[in-house]
Amino acid sequence: MKKRYSIPLIIIVLMVLLNVLARFCRPFADFYVAEVFPYISAAVSFITGLIPFSLGEMLTVGGVILVIAGIPLFLLLLIFRKGKRKKTAAFAGALVLWIICYITTTETVNCFIMYQCTPFAEKYFPNAHEHTDEEMIGLYDMLVKKCNELSEQVPRDEHDRFVLTCDFQTEAKKAMKRAGEIYPQLKGYYPNAKPIQFSYFMSQTYTTGIYLPYTIEANYNDDMVRTNLPFTVCHELSHLKGIIQEDEANFLAFIAATGSDNVEFQYAGYLEAFEYVDSALWENDLYDHALDNPVSQKVQNDCYRFLPENYWEENAEKEIIPTEAVSEASETFFDTNIKMNGREEGILTYSLVVRLLLDYYYS
Repeated sequence: MKKRYSIPLIIIVLMVLLNVLARFCRPFADFYVAEVFPYISAAVSFITGLIPFSLGEMLTVGGVILVIAGIPLFLLLLIFRKGKRKKTAAFAGALVLWIICYITTTETVNCFIMYQCTPFAEKYFPNAHEHTDEEMIGLYDMLVKKCNELSEQVPRDEHDRFVLTCDFQTEAKKAMKRAGEIYPQLKGYYPNAKPIQFSYFMSQTYTTGIYLPYTIEANYNDDMVRTNLPFTVCHELSHLKGIIQEDEANFLAFIAATGSDNVEFQYAGYLEAFEYVDSALWENDLYDHALDNPVSQKVQNDCYRFLPENYWEENAEKEIIPTEAVSEASETFFDTNIKMNGREEGILTYSLVVRLLLDYYYS
């Protein structure tokens, strides 16, 4: 077998073995994240951080173009290059194999292994217990109080809504490094998070940010309401430190944002946590209590905001695939991906940050 086939095949087999090893040997996954991945992440994210746009997004777009244009081109070459069909097929086969090799390698070493690590709660909240309704209500009360208090201190627009005025890139990196003093895994170098050029597509998937393992980049939806940036950027930057579980990344984004010395970051962090806990109260039939602890009008103006008003109407011409179809496909993809990596909750893991918040305050 020629090297152009054998080398990528060997690498793919090696990646499969690493995935199996991580799945059945947690100490290996823990060692990898603590001792190996930090060097990979720092080196790659530093290099890709020198590029002002999202390299991962461009590779994704390139991959889509390659599939759409490459398959017809390949078939045409087979038809018209009759004497070179074997060479054409060999080149195409090697190209596809190397692309699969690259995706398999980067997904394994920059993502999949981390799913098998010791859970965050097990490491940092060993005395955690099953939480009571009273504790849930107590957490809700605390978040309402903080949000009501901080909502009076942040800048607001003419509609009395919170506006972000700080340099969120600088503040996010400072906040993550400060959080690293509590959780050492967060120490080290941080690049700037990058806006996605095709943010309308991200909006169709109702996604605020995304970590791209094949370039180790933290990306954010550039169309969303800017006040989502503090929490979103901190969440995505935590993935660069091997925190791959979504509930854990949410929790560390909360710790980083609320631990910042910038009041806008603090408010954004508490507001995001409030939304998760507020939803949990509804789901657990505890919302009657919320009526006894009123949320201020300013907080009501700020919470549950994802996109600017009239966003869909103003960007209707950008819709190529119906938003409903894109959203369903995206949810299925992320849900399946998370479940394949050992989390039965799938996409619901994002909301499990409530459990971590309860562990944090009530362990």
